[in-house]
Amino acid sequence: MKHIGIIAAFCLAVLASCGTPKLTPEQEAEQEKVSQQVSSALDAKQFTIDVRYMNPMRAGGKPINDSYSLTIDGDKIVSALPYVGRGYNIPFGGGTGLNFEAEISAYNDSGFTKGCRTITVTVDNGEDHLVYTIKVFNNGTADIHVDSRIRDSISFRGDLVLE
Repeated sequence: MKHIGIIAAFCLAVLASCGTPKLTPEQEAEQEKVSQQVSSALDAKQFTIDVRYMNPMRAGGKPINDSYSLTIDGDKIVSALPYVGRGYNIPFGGGTGLNFEAEISAYNDSGFTKGCRTITVTVDNGEDHLVYTIKVFNNGTADIHVDSRIRDSISFRGDLVLE
């Protein structure tokens, strides 16, 4: 009987520690402000994601210390991203990789669902057909997955630049 009491007390302690912490009104207001900034930037199709982590298909992920980014500016994309992976039919010298500026051929925005907004951007940069799947969360963090016709896919994680 003594063991049941100890086990019950332990279970209650574990359950109590799993509760979500309460936010102060100031923290809630800051979260709402960030969420609105994220939403307005995505609605305007004017945003930049600073990349801080990459995850190649055939290698382990690693942090990025240099300044790499992805910018959507209306109907234009500016991709300044590193690439690590296998290429299949690339131009001599490696080509442009994921460093280019081009017109967007297709833009699909799914809207917010469960605190995440998924945007799919299709682009032809002259040497490759690329599909960027961008997931932006309410707090401004973003995941980018890049599919290529001539290279292995690669993913990135970063933060939306908020003003």
